[in-house]
Amino acid sequence: MRRFLVVVVLAVLPVLAAGSCAGGGGDGTGGESAGGGAGGGDGSTTYRSGTRLGNWPLYHHSRDRSGHVAHAPRGPLRVAWRRALVGGVYGEPLVVGSTLVVATQRDDVYGLDARTGARRWRVHLGDAQPLSALPCGNIDPLGVIGTPAYDRRTGSVFVAAETTGAVHTLWALNPATGARRWHRSLDTQPSRDRHAEQQRSALNVVGGRVVTTFGGLAGDCGDYVGYATSVRTDGTGPVDSYAVPTAREAGMWAPPGAVRGRNGHVYVASGNGAELHGRWDGSDSVTELTPSMRRVSVFAPQTWRDDNVRDLDLGSSSPVVVGAARRLVIAGKRGVVYLLRPHLGGVASAVTNLDGCQAFGGAAVSGRTVLMPCKGQDSIRALRVGPRSLRWSWTRHGVYSSPVVAGGKVYAADEGSGDLVVLALSDGRVLSRQHAGSLPHFPSEVVSGDWVFVPTLGGVVGFRGA
Repeated sequence: MRRFLVVVVLAVLPVLAAGSCAGGGGDGTGGESAGGGAGGGDGSTTYRSGTRLGNWPLYHHSRDRSGHVAHAPRGPLRVAWRRALVGGVYGEPLVVGSTLVVATQRDDVYGLDARTGARRWRVHLGDAQPLSALPCGNIDPLGVIGTPAYDRRTGSVFVAAETTGAVHTLWALNPATGARRWHRSLDTQPSRDRHAEQQRSALNVVGGRVVTTFGGLAGDCGDYVGYATSVRTDGTGPVDSYAVPTAREAGMWAPPGAVRGRNGHVYVASGNGAELHGRWDGSDSVTELTPSMRRVSVFAPQTWRDDNVRDLDLGSSSPVVVGAARRLVIAGKRGVVYLLRPHLGGVASAVTNLDGCQAFGGAAVSGRTVLMPCKGQDSIRALRVGPRSLRWSWTRHGVYSSPVVAGGKVYAADEGSGDLVVLALSDGRVLSRQHAGSLPHFPSEVVSGDWVFVPTLGGVVGFRGA
């Protein structure tokens, strides 16, 4: 569904020893422990250590993808450490206790000391899929791209990895050691070409199940269809799935992935589908699903035919939940923001809409304000949401990111400059900038206590407040 092609050039980094072979069920010993402190020749450079951390278990912190935490880091931010890894980091790191869990495009998952960047463990989930064996795409190689998810109840981190042969596998790992607990295949569409599928979106944990979504490669090549999967957090039982009922395309590729609503259901966004002139085929939509993948309701804009013709995905972002009325807000490539009821009403059922944001990535929510990632306008825009109204509050031009909110500040890892930019939530003025490095497409960041962590195409950077 994406036609923003990116040429990714990775620095040549030291090759780390491969982890142990893939294991089956049980608790295994898949992790590789690592001793030693930061700054001792292990690829990390330590400038200053920190203290206060807060858990960050999922993309944008929570199941509803609000991207909001109560407290901002204290004082000005400074680079505390930089950690070089083998392969780019496209998803958000997770903070579990004092461990930073980071997954790379080369199918390596690392456990780092969040305060120093020192490596605690590393596990290799297989050989990542080379781009040369795929029909199109823009990430080479293609391994773990979506943000993992941590489940406190089972104590597992869930990671979706693509390996050679375009095999897509869900892994459950021990975040303390990296040990493999179980794995399940996510290739639930046997009539399609799995070489044309890509797992780009963040994983979520809802109703005791791990929810994952799939889209296509950059270039929209091959026979694929957008679909979602659901697996019990203990790895048992069937792998349930829902596929958009279109001939092809309609990828579910937005970085936030599935979003939990306040009714316990999940909402997934899909891009343009195959139908151009006839009856609506379920594509270019937001779909409400139960955690076991039964469709409950669906929305599509009145413009769905033109969206399909012109590649104007609604699914370039995911919805967010706003206010006591449980309204949903979503925007796509067309540049229109839609306000939706929680029980979706079909084609043209939006409460209202507003022009002004070609959204790519994940929005953040603070009260009734939504911070929108407007890549088409190269800006972050603040949107005020009422039960039946939308209006723009402020715009910060020249900064594009999937922002998060902490206290009264907005944090954005800006793709254009490679800077971590801090804005005032009240009016969008720039409070500070610190350089992070070369950032992946649809960049994001993590705010954890006094810390901010930014994933880059060469590893991860830890910023600390005073």
